[in-house]
Amino acid sequence: MNLLFLCTGNSCRSILSEGIFNHLAPAGLRAISAGSQPTGQLHPRAVATLHRRGIATEGYYSKSWDALPVTPDIVITVCSSAAGETCPAYLGPVLRTHWGLDDPGHVIGTDTAIEAAFERTCGIILARTQAVLALPLEALRHDTAALKPELDRIGGIGA
Repeated sequence: MNLLFLCTGNSCRSILSEGIFNHLAPAGLRAISAGSQPTGQLHPRAVATLHRRGIATEGYYSKSWDALPVTPDIVITVCSSAAGETCPAYLGPVLRTHWGLDDPGHVIGTDTAIEAAFERTCGIILARTQAVLALPLEALRHDTAALKPELDRIGGIGA
């Protein structure tokens, strides 16, 4: 099963989500990330935050949803609706859910405040990933009517 974490720039939140999910996921589950308008580079603090957690980022890059190596089964948008961001709408025939996250890359302030924002975002992603992995995914895999509300519920964790 392939999950796509989708954002606009694919430099921060979607990369953090891809890294954390893949670090914890068992064989057979894989996350990828992409953007509707990729920046072309990873946010350096996103990379540093993943490295501090022991999560490898080799092979990760800011990419367009037009360059996906596989067709996703589930698309999770991670833009923050509360911040007035417009989340891209993936147009393929897949299960979609929204997990709004504030962009820590837009936080202005001291290094301590910025690092805290990245850690807070990672904590939310970690909790949501653990909740997904606790689901009976094999049983729900072909039951989108049951899986969708679970994924929607998980998107509210930490919000």
